[in-house]
Amino acid sequence: MTHNTDRPIGGTDSVAAARGDAPHDGDPAFRDGSFEDVGDHAARGDLLERGWVQIASESLDELARIRGLAADLAASELGVEPPADGGGFLDRIAEHVDVDRLNALRLAVFRGLNARPGLRPAVYRQARRLLHELVGNELAMQRRVNLSIQLPGDDSSLLPLHADSWSGDSPYEIVLWIPLVDCRATKSMFVLPRAEQERLLAEHPMSTWRSVGDLDARVRGSAEYLDVRFGEVVLFDQNLLHGNRVNEEPTTRWSLNCRFKGLFTPYADKKLGEFFEPIVVRPMSQLGMRHRFPSAEPPR
Repeated sequence: MTHNTDRPIGGTDSVAAARGDAPHDGDPAFRDGSFEDVGDHAARGDLLERGWVQIASESLDELARIRGLAADLAASELGVEPPADGGGFLDRIAEHVDVDRLNALRLAVFRGLNARPGLRPAVYRQARRLLHELVGNELAMQRRVNLSIQLPGDDSSLLPLHADSWSGDSPYEIVLWIPLVDCRATKSMFVLPRAEQERLLAEHPMSTWRSVGDLDARVRGSAEYLDVRFGEVVLFDQNLLHGNRVNEEPTTRWSLNCRFKGLFTPYADKKLGEFFEPIVVRPMSQLGMRHRFPSAEPPR
């Protein structure tokens, strides 16, 4: 039996004809000709056009527990009583630690958080739905969650203007940024919107840059500080220029950040198994990775 493979999909002799139904003039066989699914088009648009998406945490109770654990770990390292108000304690941590002891405190809290097996799943669940929307539903996640602490007036914890993909990161990575306290103005991070970055790079090629400071001066008026309250999270494109400046607010910035990428998208210096770890692998992908061609060698 031969099959006609030249029939147009959705033509009058396709599904309706196969059922024996009479075609109706003007009725499309399908809803439309697009592969686009029904999703969060506003979030997709924000990432593609602006470069970041800000949403309410998708698991606020777990975020509150992360903040409480960070506060308890900090109190233990500093030798003070566990705080009743974890957020207030973190905000006013400068009352208990100076710049000279700050890195020791950061490392103690970082290690304590990452020692908890439930930390990374809880961080993932802060934006699980949106990660699937923006990145995909087969994901690799950074193996350690980063912690940033920036005291008021501290110039030792600065992250100069940079784009991660310019220094060895895959351009397919997205960063989940989670403040543990309210962050605004210089207490927060800044990002250069995509349109501004494209304009900057078109007008000032890399060969014209004298230094990072020179580039920073060019973007100072265009970069936007993220105004993010505790209970909100941000996913941003790390191909955009971003960084922080001296915290001129009266309280301390505490934030977590973690990278995600599509499991099968290209890697750069940060490799799968070394820096990234698979967290969502669908059944057919598991089967495909386990598949082996039959051996041509006779059994021994």
